[in-house]
Amino acid sequence: MNNELIVSGMRPTGSLHLGNYFGALANWIQLQNEYKCLFFVADWHALTTGYEDTKNINNHITELIVDWLSAGLDPEKCTIFLQSSVKEHAELHLLFSMITPLSWLYRCPTYKDQIAQLKDKNITNYGFLGYPCLMSADILLYKAKYVPVGEDQLPHLELTREIARRFNYLYKEVFPEPQPKLTEAKVLPGIDGRKMSKSYGNTISLSDSPETVKKKVSIMITDPARIRKDDPGHPEVCTVFAFHKVFNQNDIPEIEEACRGGKIGCVQCKRKLADKMIEHLAPIYERRQNIIGNTNYIKEVVAHGSNEARKIAQETMEEVKNAMSINWDADV
Repeated sequence: MNNELIVSGMRPTGSLHLGNYFGALANWIQLQNEYKCLFFVADWHALTTGYEDTKNINNHITELIVDWLSAGLDPEKCTIFLQSSVKEHAELHLLFSMITPLSWLYRCPTYKDQIAQLKDKNITNYGFLGYPCLMSADILLYKAKYVPVGEDQLPHLELTREIARRFNYLYKEVFPEPQPKLTEAKVLPGIDGRKMSKSYGNTISLSDSPETVKKKVSIMITDPARIRKDDPGHPEVCTVFAFHKVFNQNDIPEIEEACRGGKIGCVQCKRKLADKMIEHLAPIYERRQNIIGNTNYIKEVVAHGSNEARKIAQETMEEVKNAMSINWDADV
């Protein structure tokens, strides 16, 4: 086990789908066997775009933790905690907001992109603009060595590194600059061929039963040019084939040849995929059945993890306050 520390989090926005699993969670599960890992539910981050409607956030927090544990995150191997249970996240965020130039926040790629994409939401507030300060606090509070990211997230991590450099320059060397841990993500489309997204209603969730998985596979979009079973297929445009490449890698040459030669129909191909997916997801579904009703266990995991995270966070904040000379004591 490597003692170098990794930190990452997810916003609680509902049940995780296979895109989330292969995009991040599967890598987390592997990393917990190699590094000291802290994984947190980013409930405060969920407010940056969802502050107007918070009635489901507690349920979403529970769903996210159940998905993590079901998928294979092991509280014996990693620390699982709730962001809002460690108040030092907010304290460090406040201090970072004092030293971060507005120009750094305005140039953040996510800010411009989501302002354009979420035109129906009022997110022209500080909480959204200042999101990178909170993200930086999440990472630097634990002096993380690595942060698992995809290439598209590198600009966000670089901003965290800039904030660390600015703090160290203004006050004292406290924060190491976190390095990216580039992760390879398997990309899955939604069942309709578009990007897998809850907003599109085209997801397969980690919580889906085998029967639901089978039903969703049966309505997946296939090659629109194939009318009859013996028509030559074009697997490169087929959603079912994209899933085969993830769940049925050993049989890809055979499936591709059969599809292009019109030797296998779409219905048969879907059945083959459904069987493989159900087999792959069975351990996750079985663990879920043991966890879902065990509220005490879920609370214990989060309480223990939050307590462990808080110990590290408090030590860091003592260093921060000493460096900034804001640790006033009347006895001094």
